[in-house]
Amino acid sequence: MLHIVARALVVYAFVLASMRLMGKREIGNLSPFDLVVAITIAELGALPLQQQDIPLTHGIAPIVVLALLHVVMAAACLKYQGVRRVIIGEPTVIIENGKIISSNMKRLRYNINDVMTQLRGEGYFNVADVEFAVLEPSGSLSVLPKSQARPVTPRDLGLPTPYEGPALPLVADGVVQYRYLKMLGLTVKDLSDMLQAKGVQEVKEVFFASIDSMGDVYVAMKNEVSLDELSRND
Repeated sequence: MLHIVARALVVYAFVLASMRLMGKREIGNLSPFDLVVAITIAELGALPLQQQDIPLTHGIAPIVVLALLHVVMAAACLKYQGVRRVIIGEPTVIIENGKIISSNMKRLRYNINDVMTQLRGEGYFNVADVEFAVLEPSGSLSVLPKSQARPVTPRDLGLPTPYEGPALPLVADGVVQYRYLKMLGLTVKDLSDMLQAKGVQEVKEVFFASIDSMGDVYVAMKNEVSLDELSRND
């Protein structure tokens, strides 16, 4: 049993390291080359776990080779446009100037149901509202709506807006996020004062606290967060 556990831990570590080496792209944004490598690595990792008579190195060595091959090909794609076109592919225009390009759809074996499904996923239920739609190499559809169909923005109304950056966490699970305090030029005393202004006496009682670019502090207490809320957020 210990031998099986040890093999599983070693394979897991190598597969995890290989996937980390391949980069941070989401599964839905993988190119065909990325997807093939990921599936192959998963299959190779399962072999030494399913068949104990296979030496562990026979499962690990191909994983390392594939991970290194992926790194080399990724570097080639960065440097050479021709390699990038062959390995990753190119985006294809599906809707141009409000008109569906059926010839491109036929070439990609991409039917109208696929178009409508992905348009609805982007929040557009009427093709007439779309100016451009581009099918990315990953299979996702990028949509540019017509100017009359897009939501009104402050720029459309000529309204000036202040800078708005991301809200940064100050406390997570009752633990002070010192990295972000340092980034913001704040001290633990500053954090304590901000929490006390919200009626909080102990940092350990805080489930999550953040501060936005306007200086507004958001605080969620541990006793305010139920397990049902956490499961829904996950």
